[in-house]
Amino acid sequence: MFKTIVFVEGAETEHLYPLTLTRPVGELRCGIRTLSEKWRGVFPDCHTGYQTRQHLQVKYPEPEGDRDVLFLNPSFLPSDALAEAVRKLKPNEGLFKDGEPIAVRGRKTPETEHQYTGEVTRIFHPWDLFSRNGEAMAYDFAALTRGRTSAALPSSCTVIGDDIFVEEGVDAECATFNTKSGPIYLDRNSTVMEGCNVRGGFYLGEHSTLKMGAKIYGPTTIGPHCKVGGEVNNSVVQGYSNKGHEGFLGNSVLGEWCNIGADSNNSNLKNNYADVRVWSMAKKTFVKTGLQFCGLIMGDHSKCGINTMFNTGTVVGVSANIFGSGFPRNYIPSFSWGGAAGFSEYKMDKALETAALVMERRSIDLDETEKAILRWVKDNHGGV
Repeated sequence: MFKTIVFVEGAETEHLYPLTLTRPVGELRCGIRTLSEKWRGVFPDCHTGYQTRQHLQVKYPEPEGDRDVLFLNPSFLPSDALAEAVRKLKPNEGLFKDGEPIAVRGRKTPETEHQYTGEVTRIFHPWDLFSRNGEAMAYDFAALTRGRTSAALPSSCTVIGDDIFVEEGVDAECATFNTKSGPIYLDRNSTVMEGCNVRGGFYLGEHSTLKMGAKIYGPTTIGPHCKVGGEVNNSVVQGYSNKGHEGFLGNSVLGEWCNIGADSNNSNLKNNYADVRVWSMAKKTFVKTGLQFCGLIMGDHSKCGINTMFNTGTVVGVSANIFGSGFPRNYIPSFSWGGAAGFSEYKMDKALETAALVMERRSIDLDETEKAILRWVKDNHGGV
């Protein structure tokens, strides 16, 4: 049995921009866990690491040593059947789906290629993170709660249904949790303030807070160290981001270190009810999502001022700063500064200064590795 897993990337990587400009595909969160964490749960005894793009490799190193290595693309989400097919691979064998490698055991080109004929769920575009969030959450919930006993919520809370799991250290009072449409998982040391109404599926990450009166419609994921208020519907917040005030966020994905200003809203449905098209950074054109509901895709370190309005299917790159009245355009490149009236360049020194201050509030240092990643993004994908 292999003891080392190297998470690799495939054709999906560029199509997941801007979210994968600053992280490997396996570090994306969907459901409760990141894509790589789901596979680590399948193979808990394996040493893991990443084979990723050069500007990310220092932060996400490749493991050394073991010759019997499994190279695995985590954009293919595990299921019981897929995990068993991967487990059965012998040295120099590979598992493929429609010509794309899911897993290859060994450092050479596989001598034997097995075609996986079962159904697979793959995260290929940013909108897959929220459109597939429900099934990913159900899988994670079952895996994480199997054989365990939930902590109790105080009597001031109302729980409808019984598909809820509460970790130790959760602080919740006078909130309503409805699990009939999906499971609810409250992670360690998270807080749900008074008056919150939550409909599953829902995940609240470690040290994250739902502000008073928040209205959450699932399936929604709030990663670790976030503060969220207002109304949120079927969205994924990767972590370390804030939407602390009133306003609507729907069918959207936020990266890390984002901030949504008070009373900001995004449209998730076109006035003519047509399918939404969004800007593809890989194809450099607008592409069809096949979805009637699609809101905001925002990369790491981007922020918007109060009362910002986003059109349906808006894509915001990394470290953009958006403010002012009116609707800004549907694609806002990385390191842009401005709004509907126009954009200018967000200077690198100012962007790094802001990022350092934001991260310091979470007791995290903007070190040289992080700075190098942001500089690479600006040099290769910045521009107004």
